[in-house]
Amino acid sequence: MLQEMAHWILEAIGQISYLGVAGLMFLESSFFPFPSEVVIPPAGYLAARGSMNLWLVILAGTGGSLLGGLFNYWLALVVGRPFLLRYGRYLFIGPKSLHRAEVFFDRHGHISTFIARLLPGVRQYISLPAGLARMDLFLFCLFTALGAGCWVAVLALLGFWFGQNPELISTYLRDATLVAVLFCLLLGGAYLLFLKKRKQTSDSGQGEE
Repeated sequence: MLQEMAHWILEAIGQISYLGVAGLMFLESSFFPFPSEVVIPPAGYLAARGSMNLWLVILAGTGGSLLGGLFNYWLALVVGRPFLLRYGRYLFIGPKSLHRAEVFFDRHGHISTFIARLLPGVRQYISLPAGLARMDLFLFCLFTALGAGCWVAVLALLGFWFGQNPELISTYLRDATLVAVLFCLLLGGAYLLFLKKRKQTSDSGQGEE
């Protein structure tokens, strides 16, 4: 059963090619909770077999994620928080998911747009508080592309190296997720320490004046 499903996914990814990969990642990154783990590793495996190009897989996945993030950013910017709280469930955006993303964004600032792209359960929704806060669009695109690109690259390489063994991919995917969470904690801590040091330097400079 699992082998048949894996074979079907490989055939489907092969047929939809790069544009399909970008489209599915757009859905994963916007309002439809479609798992990137189902899309990118098979594409990476097809790249290992020579049917696709690894760099183009990463580019397509990253581009789709960025477009999906921009859609959520635009949605939040246009309709606002009350609308999302009232009607967001029809777009798979529950109040709890929105609140969790808002808290994460408030605690970690703009860098959370990068960090959240590496974290399951948050990456799909972090664009909403960024849009509500009217985050600078260039910085939003930059951090979103960097974060999404890192995660897509990890998934693509897992598929490229271990695509013939779904169980091995699952094992390494858990390890990669744990490493990503630890990395995000360290990066978030370093960022907060940097802000604290900068504030102390600014306060001391004002005190000398």
